[in-house]
Amino acid sequence: MSRLRLAVVGTGRLGRIHARIAAALQSVQLVAVVDPVASAREKVAAETGAQPLADYRDLFGDVDAAIVATPTSSHLQVACDLLRGGLHLLVEKPLAASPEDAQQLVELARRQQLVLQVGHVERFNPALTSVRDRLADPKYIEAKRLSGYPFRSTDIGVVLDLMIHDIDVVLTLVQSPVEQIDAVGISVLGNHEDMVNARLRFASGCIANLTASRVSYAPQRSMQVFTSHCCATIDFAARRSTIVEPDAKVLGREFSLDALSPEQKNHLREHLFTDLLVKHELPALDTNAIEQEQLDFAASIRLGSSPQVSANDGRDAVAVAQRIVEQVRSHAWDGQKSARRGAFAMPESLSMIAGVDPWSLEDTVVMRRKAG
Repeated sequence: MSRLRLAVVGTGRLGRIHARIAAALQSVQLVAVVDPVASAREKVAAETGAQPLADYRDLFGDVDAAIVATPTSSHLQVACDLLRGGLHLLVEKPLAASPEDAQQLVELARRQQLVLQVGHVERFNPALTSVRDRLADPKYIEAKRLSGYPFRSTDIGVVLDLMIHDIDVVLTLVQSPVEQIDAVGISVLGNHEDMVNARLRFASGCIANLTASRVSYAPQRSMQVFTSHCCATIDFAARRSTIVEPDAKVLGREFSLDALSPEQKNHLREHLFTDLLVKHELPALDTNAIEQEQLDFAASIRLGSSPQVSANDGRDAVAVAQRIVEQVRSHAWDGQKSARRGAFAMPESLSMIAGVDPWSLEDTVVMRRKAG
């Protein structure tokens, strides 16, 4: 098969990365980069040798597929137009701003018989791929995704911006319906939530505790997964994982701490993670997750197969994200009778001084979100 003729739509930070990687792939011909801002598209075009275009509708007939890296608020319109034009798509996360929009894209891609992949790139992170097959039937998951304020993706909150990565990973690991969600969050700088903690309970009995912040001074992208047989610590940033596996006596509840002599206890203080809770550092794989994501996209088109991160996966992640945001919005800061609810509640003393109803801020943002 000839090289896949590809375009990148949106030349912001992530679109520029996609374009650079695609331009270097042997199986791909980067034909065009698209952005309404002339300086942005021309800069990336100069770096990659692609044709700069102002309108993505000028792609029809010249490319087979496109990567959509535009703001989330435009995903539905841009992706619908491109799918109707016959292009296979890799849409950056989140797939859309709402589950309803995401479902519309799922159905359109199915009718058009086109590949629709979603850019949940952590699925291709070597830290996860190196340990994925050892994490069957997880029972507890703790995830933290913290960053400084990006001054981009301000059309969405931290749940759709950052936490969506961990939502997708957790859903693919647990493979069970979400039965209950509790969440709390706060807006710090903009018109959306910037810090959120969510607790998900699954029908399988698994509990997942997810924390995301984009106003943190200490970046972190990590996850711990506890199964019946091991614990894995996944460092997405460093792209490496550690496995701790209890020995057979510990797993079988045959180990008796009270039966140990003082000498044995002293020995275990130094050798706990070699004798009883055996720790293994998994080798870091030298792979680029975005490159692997693009290769999977190209292979899915060539073979007519489903991508590793399907449109259904993207839709399901957005659906859980919306439920988390709804819980954040309804959280009562001072008990169930409290008037201070949601991500825009200010300290009660300031609210009284300013004479501001905390609900008025929330309602303004909700109305703006629905309108735009």
